[in-house]
Amino acid sequence: METKVISSGIRHSTLPQSYIRPESDRPRLSEVADCENVPVIDLGCTDRTHIIRQIGEACRNYGFFQVINHGVPKEIVEQMLEVAGEFFRLPVEEKLKLYSDDPSKTMRLSTSFNVKKETVHNWRDYLRLHCYPLEKYAPEWPSNPSSFREIVSRYCTEVRQLGFRLQEAIAESLGLEKECIKDVLGEQGQHMAINFYPPCPQPELTYGLPAHTDPNSLTILLQDLQVAGLQVLKDGKWLAVKPQPDAFVINLGDQLQAVSNGKYKSVWHRAIVNSDKARMSVASFLCPCDSAKISAPKLLTEDGSPVIYRDFTYAEYYKKFWSRNLDQEHCLELFKN
Repeated sequence: METKVISSGIRHSTLPQSYIRPESDRPRLSEVADCENVPVIDLGCTDRTHIIRQIGEACRNYGFFQVINHGVPKEIVEQMLEVAGEFFRLPVEEKLKLYSDDPSKTMRLSTSFNVKKETVHNWRDYLRLHCYPLEKYAPEWPSNPSSFREIVSRYCTEVRQLGFRLQEAIAESLGLEKECIKDVLGEQGQHMAINFYPPCPQPELTYGLPAHTDPNSLTILLQDLQVAGLQVLKDGKWLAVKPQPDAFVINLGDQLQAVSNGKYKSVWHRAIVNSDKARMSVASFLCPCDSAKISAPKLLTEDGSPVIYRDFTYAEYYKKFWSRNLDQEHCLELFKN
């Protein structure tokens, strides 16, 4: 491909060879059913005990859930999607000024997952931003569109607060003090991936993102309401998660599986692509601070349950995660006792 990104304005009539998955590793879209009973949790409910119970069940049985009445103003969500679309509609020369395939950069436009390491690429471009503290990172974000920094800053601030409220509820659902998980994770970092999946000529041959778990603690995903693409693994089967109006999808990441001593599962998920429509999603990640020592609170193992994972720092985990292919075995397996 001439250009480094696939959102170049060129419509491909066939899939370039470097994106074609081997036969054994294709999405088999005809076998995917809709996820009929996605846990949808109404955070506006006045019965907190009910919310905590629902969150516990979702974390145990699914590893993800959707939240409504979450407190993030609708206009901020709409502006976020609008400015993300404006960015990806910029001329390709303008976008390429921000291109990098170095995962250590705190702001970059890139494509696929880890271009330098992969044998097969993914049908995705993304803008990756570090978001906390804002005063440190926002000045390096794109200045085009002109409203980008202001809108994304407001969105990041709201989503961070939502993430903290959810971490408190998750802690309580495990029978812990509500601050317990936040205390383990330390001063949490925050990243964002604005994902753009252009129309794909042969979606059955490739992925937007192949199956993976998230390496962080919690992911807050804003889905494109017009085009579905998120699929989750449940009981060995891939299920499609339909976008729900005014909702976020909340994914548990690897760190919460470790902190919960395996009681809660980091969800395996993937993104598929569409033959005639582009799809956009905005994933916000809360990440433990690099030096946070990830270990299960004593309360979760004092009944004699074995401690499943050895202690590790988030920096150690993250380095290992980025040194591998996305679709290798679960990175957390490397940290088992």
